[in-house]
Amino acid sequence: MGDLNRLEPVKAARKFIENYFPYCDGALLAGSVVRGEATKTSDLDIVIFDKTYSSSYRESLIVYDWPIEVFAHNLNSYQEYFASDFKRARPSLPRMVSEGIILKDKGIIDSIKSEAKELLSKGPEKWSMEIINTKRYFITDTLDDFIGCSNRAEGIFIANTLAELVSEFVLRTNNKWIGASKWIVRSLREHDTKFAEQFVEAFDKFYRSSAKDKVINLVDEVLEPYGGRLFNGFSLGKE
Repeated sequence: MGDLNRLEPVKAARKFIENYFPYCDGALLAGSVVRGEATKTSDLDIVIFDKTYSSSYRESLIVYDWPIEVFAHNLNSYQEYFASDFKRARPSLPRMVSEGIILKDKGIIDSIKSEAKELLSKGPEKWSMEIINTKRYFITDTLDDFIGCSNRAEGIFIANTLAELVSEFVLRTNNKWIGASKWIVRSLREHDTKFAEQFVEAFDKFYRSSAKDKVINLVDEVLEPYGGRLFNGFSLGKE
């Protein structure tokens, strides 16, 4: 792509709306270009609202030398996504709407943004002790696999699973939103910068040298306030 000659993100997004969605009721530009975190592979995340659409859809395009991700909704479907994101504790669409730069608005955007911001400020649904204990058990089970594993290849992927489980546990027990991929670290940093650094350092040490001590200590520190590792006596689904 001709990065040096392509339009600035907002200009490209506005031109895209004018030419491809001229009759929409509202549009927002979101994502890394809005947050100031864009890289050379970043795309333009554009949220479209159009009351004439029968359902929501997602589409990927390359226009004006920009990769563009379109998230199209009618004036009701976005609420279903808000509810789904709340349930899974990953507020992808609410975050995009909340942070989005307005590209076009026929008087609908302010109320939708307010809904998104209210959901984000509320935080995810609080975990019950039953859920916490179930998560403790699966973290313990994965940690045992990690400790006992002597196969480097298998150990890498056990560590991946352990990192996801532990990050989820820390964030959800603190009533914070979780994330996937790069948003794991971003969500941890939003919650606690010092812990995020400890988390990255522990797993980075393992990936570099196969040393497990920092990961094991980290997991035990995370579980300790909730009773530590859990295996003996755990039961799930027994009547």
